[in-house]
Amino acid sequence: MSSELFSPLTLRSGQVLKNRIAKAAMEENMAGDGQLPDWQLLSLYKHWASGGTGLLITGNVMVHAEALTGPAGVVLDENAPLEPFVDWAKAAKAGGAAIWMQINHPGRQVASDMPGVVWGPTDIGVSLGKHSSRFGRPTAMTPQQINDTVTRYAVTARRAEEAGFDGVEIHAAHGYLLSQFLSPLVNKRTDQWGGSLENRARMLLDIVRAVRAAVSPSFAVAVKLNSADFQRGGFDADDAREVIEMLEPPGVDLVELSGGSYESPAMTGRSADDRTQAREAYFLDLAKDLVRTSPIPLMLTGGITRRATADKVLDSGVAVIGMGTALAVTPDLPARWRQGREADRTMRPVTWSDKALASAASLAQVRHQLRRLARGSSPQPGTHPAIALISERRKQRVALRNYRSWLSKYQASA
Repeated sequence: MSSELFSPLTLRSGQVLKNRIAKAAMEENMAGDGQLPDWQLLSLYKHWASGGTGLLITGNVMVHAEALTGPAGVVLDENAPLEPFVDWAKAAKAGGAAIWMQINHPGRQVASDMPGVVWGPTDIGVSLGKHSSRFGRPTAMTPQQINDTVTRYAVTARRAEEAGFDGVEIHAAHGYLLSQFLSPLVNKRTDQWGGSLENRARMLLDIVRAVRAAVSPSFAVAVKLNSADFQRGGFDADDAREVIEMLEPPGVDLVELSGGSYESPAMTGRSADDRTQAREAYFLDLAKDLVRTSPIPLMLTGGITRRATADKVLDSGVAVIGMGTALAVTPDLPARWRQGREADRTMRPVTWSDKALASAASLAQVRHQLRRLARGSSPQPGTHPAIALISERRKQRVALRNYRSWLSKYQASA
């Protein structure tokens, strides 16, 4: 058995990861009062802290209080109190892993019943057939809004470092705002942020530079990027290769490869064009191609559940393997691998033909496990996806009422 999986990795910033296993970001949507981390997230990350990973990446933390991926999203902006984030970082670092905060803006991927803003590079909305009305209609961002958003990312990164986090991961995948700017299907702008790939990547690169300038040299800066959008005519592997090369000069430490969006949920193993139907390591074939030319270490996430698969990914030249769902079901899986053991359970598969609904149910199943872990209960990976989805929607209705109330007070005090 290869020992590479448990060897350290030194990044460009000088930060050393104790092994090559990362907990990839999962959108917990578990904020407490004031859109802040509370006992639930601290309890959850204490489980992972003792599980043997070298790196923990949080679920996306929002840089803009008026633009959330979900009503229970955590917000870290200039006005957020820092102490809850200090406690979160301490809980996550208790077992010796590095803790990075994933920072994000949803852009147009905002539910239609959410207050706040729905922005995009253009006014092209999310297309999900009969489910399209679930999302708000976006307005095209002005140059001032783009520049203000760049600043918001830098502020969140600076405050994450102040709270004790070891790095940030800028989310530019899964159809969120920066992924929307990169996509030729969504970004139809005719100014300096549209047209050529260089222009479509401008906002991402400006954010990377602003973040790097706002934090210390030893603070890690990573980017999560789609290896492909899995939509015909969208952002593809050739685009990804070029963007990775663009990210090297500003000082990016690691690029995490994933894929898909709400329109094509390849990150759950079900893309719109059926080009990824692998049961494990969904994006490995694309990663093998990208790793040959990448000047930056790559991390691969998507469907990795077994030690043999993890070793295969590392053998391809990928530097770090990322796991999400597997660690929601078995939070100590890396420690088990070190002992020569595997997980003794897996998540119940969602086989529904409606891909949008199946993707929502898959996310609900994961969150069901995360909440159980936070409460100190064992995961229940056999929970029926319909039950998980109904439960999740009930919780989201309560969270939406709380967020509306909080946001109105936030806006009034601004």
